[in-house]
Amino acid sequence: MRATAMGAFLFGVGMIGMLDGIVFHQILQWHSVNMHTDRVHQIISDGVFHLFVTLIIFVAGILLWKGNPQDSPRTFWGSFLLGAGTFNLLEGIVNHHLLQLHHVKPGAQQFLFDLSYDVVALLLLVTGWIVRRRTTSV
Repeated sequence: MRATAMGAFLFGVGMIGMLDGIVFHQILQWHSVNMHTDRVHQIISDGVFHLFVTLIIFVAGILLWKGNPQDSPRTFWGSFLLGAGTFNLLEGIVNHHLLQLHHVKPGAQQFLFDLSYDVVALLLLVTGWIVRRRTTSV
């Protein structure tokens, strides 16, 4: 179960990171990883970010491949949600609040957007924890 849980956790990290980059960075163009530079370097910072989460997804695939196919789907989904929630919460606290590299949507309501992002992260974490807990009690 260890390889499956770790692989799913990293898959959750990679997928939510990729989703964040695609939706907030590319489609909506609300922010880049590093907003305090020119556009060329914003694009480069986003590219490095996407490369990093792609590598995480690759490692997750190897771990899942080595995992036990008999593991409960709850192991996968609980760990996946824990990974996604962990990424969002750390990214939100570190990048949005502490370092202020960027905000979810800069502007007058940026604190509310950042806080909403954190709440979604907590919901992912709690849901993942509940799903994983049910795995160990079944």
